Amino acid sequence: MKNTFLDYGYTEIEVENRVNDTFEAIFEGMDRFYFEGLRDTGYFMDTGNCDARTEGISYAMMMCVMMDRQDYFDRLWKFAMEFMYMEEGPFKGYFAWSVAPDGKKNSFGPAPDGEEFFAMSLIFASKKWGNKDGIYEYSAWAQKILHTMVHHQLPMFNRENHLVLFVPACRFSDPSYHLMHFYRAFADFLHGKRDVDAFFWEKAEKASRDYLVKACDPKTGMSPEYGTFEGKPEKFGPPEGHGDFYSDAYRTGANIGLDALWCGKNAALSEIADNLVSYFADIDPADYRKYHVDGKPTEEKALHPVALLSTLAQTTLACTEKASDAAEKIVRRFWETPLRKGERRYYDNCLYMFAMLALSGKYEFLPHGERPDFDDFPVPL
Repeated sequence: MKNTFLDYGYTEIEVENRVNDTFEAIFEGMDRFYFEGLRDTGYFMDTGNCDARTEGISYAMMMCVMMDRQDYFDRLWKFAMEFMYMEEGPFKGYFAWSVAPDGKKNSFGPAPDGEEFFAMSLIFASKKWGNKDGIYEYSAWAQKILHTMVHHQLPMFNRENHLVLFVPACRFSDPSYHLMHFYRAFADFLHGKRDVDAFFWEKAEKASRDYLVKACDPKTGMSPEYGTFEGKPEKFGPPEGHGDFYSDAYRTGANIGLDALWCGKNAALSEIADNLVSYFADIDPADYRKYHVDGKPTEEKALHPVALLSTLAQTTLACTEKASDAAEKIVRRFWETPLRKGERRYYDNCLYMFAMLALSGKYEFLPHGERPDFDDFPVPL
């Protein structure tokens, strides 16, 4: 897969060392936020909130499968299954989004982005390492998670418009949860399993691309943290709401970049990427703020400036020649920026690692076999 850093003059050995050093710092360094837990488990600590989240555990699993670290992967997945997976209650079959380091659940509600990354990392793990027994039968658990997301009595997707929800059964979405490149991989995987839900994920892939065109401002490329099904900012939450371009929303551009890497560029999404990268090309990260989606800055400083820079760097993968100068500025600024230190390092450095993987060509799509002949495959009405 393309190593974008080489286009800017960095050498293969420089890039290889930088990716490895970043992974090592996160998992093993003095400022790591990976820790070993009870009973041969491992978890990412959200250092700003002192908990372990499905977001972080599933992100860490994706990093591990891309870096070929099955040892860490299995510890993380065991933590998720032992302490997050819910065997009873209204959210049976989902994962509790936040638990304490000792495994005590802080919440019994799930968050769809965790389930999405769990399923994708498990599919990739089954491709790279093969399946084992029990919870380590990766592909079986991926299929189970995907089924639950769609068919649970409190589903994570709206079954009518095929859009991912902020939380199960709610009436709005989160643009940064829209992983259309994952949905294509889910469809391929389930077609191979002769599972009719493959057709749902095909529709979700298209619906998400269409949704992001509506949710991202046509001039700035910014999306809100939460969005209505029509793509308008959703101001749910105290008291200012989540209708602005802020921490969650940074991931939207990164997802567009990875979608371009895995599935090819989409003209409408590339225009969003061009506009977003161009907006920030000449802004120093020290001056990043919370923004309205039309680009108007607020007085509030960005809580996660390294996260924003990292996601902008990944967004450049979807840019066209029109934004090439802006893209180069962003990528070089990212390369020159170290990992974040301090109590807020978890979120920033997760997105930093993903950008490193994507720009180095290591955040690769691992195909899971060919789609079967459809002659005898039932297609739902």
